[in-house]
Amino acid sequence: MRPITQVRAHLRRRLLINYRLDPEYASTLLPQDLRPQLVDGSAVAGVCLVGLERVSPVSNRFGGVRSENAAHRMAVEWDEHGETTQGVFIFERHSSSLPSVLLGGRAFPGVHRHARFTTLDTDQRHRVSMRSRDQRLDVDVQLTEEWQSSLFDSLQSASDFTRAGRIGWSRGHDQCTLEPVALTASEWSMQSAEVREIRSTFFESMPTGAATLDGALVMRDLPLTMTAVR
Repeated sequence: MRPITQVRAHLRRRLLINYRLDPEYASTLLPQDLRPQLVDGSAVAGVCLVGLERVSPVSNRFGGVRSENAAHRMAVEWDEHGETTQGVFIFERHSSSLPSVLLGGRAFPGVHRHARFTTLDTDQRHRVSMRSRDQRLDVDVQLTEEWQSSLFDSLQSASDFTRAGRIGWSRGHDQCTLEPVALTASEWSMQSAEVREIRSTFFESMPTGAATLDGALVMRDLPLTMTAVR
């Protein structure tokens, strides 16, 4: 199968729900050579809920598919050529897209598991539910002008932190190989949001007190490019 090195898409909506995570516990969840990136003494974990349109290889000038996706992740850092580099480790990805499930980790890095999504997107509110074989997620956020986070002192600092973590690592199908993908956007704009409701079996399965909800960020209507890092 000929590998796909670059995929483009239009970001319809991205919800990023952040949690404070106990740093010692966070370290036990990561593969060797990756360590939690700490903010105010805490690791930063969360779930990213992305609605994409016109997803296709860059070489394809026509069409593209629409998909809903969820990625549970943690901000990490590692040493490379004597310098510390930032990114994220993705514990698992879920997608409504059959091509993503079939080709992810094969023709393009990023293993995806299939899930069913229900969404409701308005100008001020976003609701996303996901059901997979072993995970359940329900998120309801509303845009707000009031900044709500104990990890970051401003929307700008949260936005800069998120943008710096453009490289995402995840395990391949063999559960041993780590596959890096770089997410880039020629435009970048984030808005703050209030979490009205969240239920996550991923975070609820963690030890009591290990994960604490911090806040939410929203991105909408932006072009994206995903590139396999060699």
